[in-house]
Formats: sequence, C-alpha cells, structure tokens
Amino acid sequence: MITTRFTETFGVDHPIICGGMTGVGTADLVSAVAEAGALGFLTALTQPTPEALVREIARCRDLTDRPFGVNLTILPTLAPVPYAEYRAAIIESGIKVVETAGSNPAEHVAAFKAADVKVIHKAVAVRHALKAQKLGVDAVSVDGFECAGHPGEEDIPGLVLIPAAVRQLDVPVIASGGFATGGGLAAALALGACAINMGTRFVASAEAPVHANVKAQIVANDERATQLVFREFGNTGRVARNAISEEIVTRSKRPGAVFEDVAALASGVRGRTRVLQEGHMDDGLWWAGQAQGLIESVATCDEIVSGIVTDAEKIIDRLAGLRG
Repeated sequence: MITTRFTETFGVDHPIICGGMTGVGTADLVSAVAEAGALGFLTALTQPTPEALVREIARCRDLTDRPFGVNLTILPTLAPVPYAEYRAAIIESGIKVVETAGSNPAEHVAAFKAADVKVIHKAVAVRHALKAQKLGVDAVSVDGFECAGHPGEEDIPGLVLIPAAVRQLDVPVIASGGFATGGGLAAALALGACAINMGTRFVASAEAPVHANVKAQIVANDERATQLVFREFGNTGRVARNAISEEIVTRSKRPGAVFEDVAALASGVRGRTRVLQEGHMDDGLWWAGQAQGLIESVATCDEIVSGIVTDAEKIIDRLAGLRG
C-alpha cells in the first residue's frame, strides 16, 4: 500500500482520484471507485437540479460506505446555473470533500470551509494553484496539457507543470492529465505529487455509465486520437478526435469565426446523448485525454486501481534496488 499526504488527509486507501466528469460521474461509477479504495467525485451538474443531486448522493451512499466527494465546476453557461443551491445541497447532504474547477471558486471555498468540507481545486497553471491555496483549499489538482477537458492556453505538459507547482505550493499536489498506469503513478510521486487524478481511464471501466462503443473507442484510440478545439475563442478544450471535432476545427479557422458558428456541433447535450448514451461515435463532441494511448482494455474499477497500485509498487521497489 502506498501512503501519502493525500491518503492521510482524505481517508482513502490509495492515492488515486476519479475526478468529476459531466455525464459520467454518477453513483454507478463513483461508488465502484470508492469500493476500490480510491476517491471518486459525483458531478453535481450532471444532475438537472440540486434536488436530483441530493438523491444521487443518497444513491451513492446506498452503494458504498467508503468516502466519496462531489465535483462543482463553475463555468460560463448559456442558461444560469443555481450554484448556491447546488452548494447548499452538497453541504446539507453531509459531503466531506468537494472538487472545484473552472472559474474562481472563492465564494464556494469559503462556504465549504465554513461547513468543515475539505476542498480540492483543479488548476491548469501554477499561479492559479497558488491563488487557490490562498483561498484555503486543502489540496490542488494540477492539470497538465495532456488532459481531457480544458488544459488552458499555455500548453505546459505535466512533466514540467507538476514539479513547478510542487516547488511553490505547501498544500498537497495531485497530478492530473495523462495518467492511466502504474508507471504514471510512480512518476507522479517522483515529481513530488501525492496522488494522481484520472478521468479517461475510468471512462473505460466496466462501471462507467456510458455506451460500450465509447469504451471500445478509447481502447482502440492511440495517443494521437485527440484534438484541441475552441482555441480561437480562448477556451481550448481537448476532445476525442472524430468527424464533429474535425468540423469544429475547420469552421473555427475561417476568418471572422465566432463560437456561434460551432455551438450546435459543440453542444454538451448532443455529445452526452448521441455519443455517451447512444454510442454514435461521430455524432457529437466527447472529452478524452491523450492517456487513451495507454489504455489497453476495459476493466472493473477494482482491477484498474489495484493494478495501477501494484505496478507502481513494483516500479518503486525496482528503482530502489538500483541504488549502489
């Protein structure tokens, strides 16, 4: 067993996180991650209302008695999101750890800390991580350029970004972006992180609530099978490469292009419905990281977590044996 500041702070067996993923982070997956001894996060905004989130938290508790958390991502949206109500639902449900991401979480961190809730904030730059630390978060998850979702605009890979963050931060650092193997966990620990955060690897799990075609596509894809979209609009996102992502990139490069030119193609509802639920792999935008190139099979969450930890321990022991 690998014990770190992360496992000690958050009361889990293994230094592995399944971060919040819209449309994927439901009780089915998160309870399985928790049962495997890692820390999983329900995604608040996957639920259509705060009341639905309360029910999903209760459902997860019916499936596991181990620790799990809730992700609250704060991003600009076309329709207003009642963030304060979701936050209240999290607190009133007795959740003890929250993952925040997106825009400045100051208001939410203050409320969570007042309710004795631990907060992990996800950042894509050292300066953002330092700001989160000043707000009082308990840990920072640092997303390298390899990650799915929004890697920021500076294109700093984890091999540089993670130790740069560790050097300046006092709170525990969680390495995120490009992790899917025991070698990755061992490398993250060597860089000074105390845990890894995985998304794409857990999408290719038996318990992930997505169509089998999605899981098979992740296994079939290599490390080149992602694409950066929305770069022209200052909101870069890394997604799985498909017909929709290619068309978005083509339209975005046209002179005078605006987001409205690709909005219908980029619809999150379309991606979740047509791809994640129905398995039409070229009919919507869906998030995946470069770690696809490291994923060779669909496995249970228990197999994924135990396999990564076992492999990391073997690597650490082998490296220790190299000392003369």
